[in-house]
Amino acid sequence: MRPKENTKSGKKQVKYSYLKEQFRLSPQNDTDNKQANLTHYLQNIESDAGKCFLNKETTKYLSDIENISVSDDAGIYPALKLPIEWDIPFPPPQDPKFTFIDLFAGIGGIRLAYQRQGGKCVFTSEWDNFAKITYEKNFGEVPFGDITKIKEDLIPDHDLLLAGFPCQPFSIAGVSKKNSLGREHGFLDKTQGTLFFDVARILQTRRPKAFMLENVKNLVSHDKKRTFSIIQDTLKNLDYNVHYQVLDGKHFVPQHRERIIIVGFDNRVFNGNEDFRWPLMPEVSKKIADILCEIPEEKYTLSDKLWSYLQNYAIKHKEKGNGFGYGLTNVNSISRTLSARYYKDGSEILIPQKDKNPRRLTPRECARLMGYPDDFIIGVSDNQAYKQFGNSVVVPLIESVAKQVASVLNNHTHKNEPKKLKDYSL
Repeated sequence: MRPKENTKSGKKQVKYSYLKEQFRLSPQNDTDNKQANLTHYLQNIESDAGKCFLNKETTKYLSDIENISVSDDAGIYPALKLPIEWDIPFPPPQDPKFTFIDLFAGIGGIRLAYQRQGGKCVFTSEWDNFAKITYEKNFGEVPFGDITKIKEDLIPDHDLLLAGFPCQPFSIAGVSKKNSLGREHGFLDKTQGTLFFDVARILQTRRPKAFMLENVKNLVSHDKKRTFSIIQDTLKNLDYNVHYQVLDGKHFVPQHRERIIIVGFDNRVFNGNEDFRWPLMPEVSKKIADILCEIPEEKYTLSDKLWSYLQNYAIKHKEKGNGFGYGLTNVNSISRTLSARYYKDGSEILIPQKDKNPRRLTPRECARLMGYPDDFIIGVSDNQAYKQFGNSVVVPLIESVAKQVASVLNNHTHKNEPKKLKDYSL
């Protein structure tokens, strides 16, 4: 296989799209993380992080494809001696200011926000196969699967841990059993069996300088506030200084979407003196009309049957005193929160149309409602796209936080750089 080379820049390069084709990447079928290892190696080939991914999984995957040799000087397929031209929407930064890992990554909204601030992603994990498709199309990287099955030593050193972990109740069964046996229990025992445990174990073993976690607003009150209390205690026991705040996406996009953001900095690095400040929220000025397509396809208009059902459903619940019902959106205002169930009927955000039934948003409009740029590739079905954007983050809101976190990290790096000696040579 002779690689197609791009010489427009004056340097020979091999396109990622060519490597993707030759390596037969199929993210939804990567059940053993071999493609994840390979693409992570490609992304980090020139850094120490790449060594974590040049392993038996990578070499086995390559050797299974037309007997590609892995014994040359590059350590891998000869084409990779050439620099890679990342012909994807969001390539890795050329001169990164800091590194991060992206856990429970979804389709990469958090990554996009931090990458725009000069961050370099060195590890990604996401269990949903359809989300992996979208992620790879935009970032040129197949995420690793189930984080609970990934050992810490596979994860490279990084400056920042990012995670939009699911909200789960913490069971006290494990702790109660140890108490009954008269055994001491560690602070991580309370989180065992939840996905937050995996965030905590990685923080404990890899000790990044900082982290940012994102979750639903209800995390604060979940399980009579017990869930959030355990999360805070765990992070503090790991010796991180914790900041948290509920922020609303309506300041950046025309959607009411409240999320809690938790930011922490390693006390062993910053001594609790990091100058972190939450971003100021701009005035609410966006409206739904700003994100609408000019001529949406007719398939997004509700059928007579569905529209009649939604109206009758709303009437029935109104009579019972419930607030359930469809949301006919004022296009000159903001919408309700887009949820992952939007694919079912689109009822929470319906767009009125003149002389016809209302319609649901198109996937591209959902992308815009979450703050994704129009060059973000939607490479899955409409139903999957609705789920993905409904589960995602408001990108510009996260980016506003990313600016503040990156500022702390970058200022610390500059302060601790060794001073250069003056050169008195002739």
